[in-house]
Amino acid sequence: MEDEKRDLPTTEQLETELRRLRYQQSFARNLRSTIGSLIVTAAIAVIISTMLLPVLRVTGTSMTPTLQNDEILISNKISDPERGDIIAFYYNNKVLLKRLIGLPGDVIDIAEDGTVLLNGEVLDEPYVSELARGECDITLPYQVPDNRYFVLGDHRAVSIDSRSTSVGCVASENVIGIVFVVIGPLKNIRFL
Repeated sequence: MEDEKRDLPTTEQLETELRRLRYQQSFARNLRSTIGSLIVTAAIAVIISTMLLPVLRVTGTSMTPTLQNDEILISNKISDPERGDIIAFYYNNKVLLKRLIGLPGDVIDIAEDGTVLLNGEVLDEPYVSELARGECDITLPYQVPDNRYFVLGDHRAVSIDSRSTSVGCVASENVIGIVFVVIGPLKNIRFL
């Protein structure tokens, strides 16, 4: 009988074990809740970044001085692009960034010195540091077709854009969004 009493736990041991089990259950419940919250948050972030605000990285120099190589950008898929916006679009399984110059129906002409004429008037382009005609094999003056955009890089001498028949005008369904903010590197954060 005395051996049986020694094998039974004391009230204090039972209470300690119960506290340990409750803590274990509480910890597991909190861990599941936290993991569930993180998964939902990640899913929402992915949906927002794909459907509404795609995040992009600049590769190349066709948009200098406005955008620098390796900058990280956020674009807006919600609103329609307007003349002067920097847009991101798909071209040959790549994403390109260019400035929207001409809307459907606009007539674009480019002088030998690189001056752009939009509907017969010289286009004010404070974002271009050096005018150049660049690679231009389209017939000028050029009328932008329906549902298309005429785009140019800000670094006109090196940019391959709508002046070239290899790229041409951008179909509206290929537009990813309007670039509106640079978020990286941190020293370059700014709205466009």
